[in-house]
Amino acid sequence: MQNQLIISAVQMVSTPDPVINMQHAAQRIREAADAGATMVLLPEYWSVLGLRDTDKLAFAENAGAGPLQDFMAGMAQECGVWLIGGTIPLNSGEPGKVFNTTLAYDANGSQLGRYDKIHLFGFTRGEESYDESRTIVAGNDVVVLETPLGRVGLSICYDLRFPELYRAMGQCQLIVMPAAFTYTTGRAHWEILLRARAIENQCYVLAAAQGGQHQNGRRTWGHSMVIDPWGEILSQLPEGEGVVSAEIDATHLAGVRASLPALSHRKLVSRYSKRD
Repeated sequence: MQNQLIISAVQMVSTPDPVINMQHAAQRIREAADAGATMVLLPEYWSVLGLRDTDKLAFAENAGAGPLQDFMAGMAQECGVWLIGGTIPLNSGEPGKVFNTTLAYDANGSQLGRYDKIHLFGFTRGEESYDESRTIVAGNDVVVLETPLGRVGLSICYDLRFPELYRAMGQCQLIVMPAAFTYTTGRAHWEILLRARAIENQCYVLAAAQGGQHQNGRRTWGHSMVIDPWGEILSQLPEGEGVVSAEIDATHLAGVRASLPALSHRKLVSRYSKRD
């Protein structure tokens, strides 16, 4: 891990039109790159947030080919950044369902990682109801990338509520969290859960969110942020489109782990966890 590098999260208010969303995403990726970012994270559903849950099926791509994947590879190469592409729909082979997938590209535009969302969101309160399992197939694999920033663990939105996923990643320098938290659940739990994941794993957390009123009537919470290994929020954007950036400092991370060596004090380590 290089000592001091800038990471950025893009916050969007995505529409049902992937062309419009790509234009907005390109603007923000370039903005982050111009500010010196080494890694840029897009939010969940950056490419399409439809009027109906089934709308994303029309834009699903096969792994390795398609305009959304070409866009991300091209932007990573153009801007010379590691681009972690929020989520896009990839064909699952199951009728009426897709994978909700994060793809990671290096600064040359080469795809170096894929993570399919494991935990699928379900929530009902009054007239507000969501069930991702109706249109999404859950993934199975925990994914960690080796990058210039160190080990980077991939997760998506609802995964944030399952700390065992992050333990299974082993010791990472950075966890990324592309999300589209609802206004209701985000206001209650988003910041608390993000800071908890940073504190218990003693690493940086980069969270890119959807943040505003969408054409389908859904309101997302926003509050994209960067959090340090002590749980301090370094940068935050409450609502609307924009970029949040902060510097990650390897010396600070090492100092937190040295002064409070909680990771080495773990006793209840299951066969699903790593102690590296």
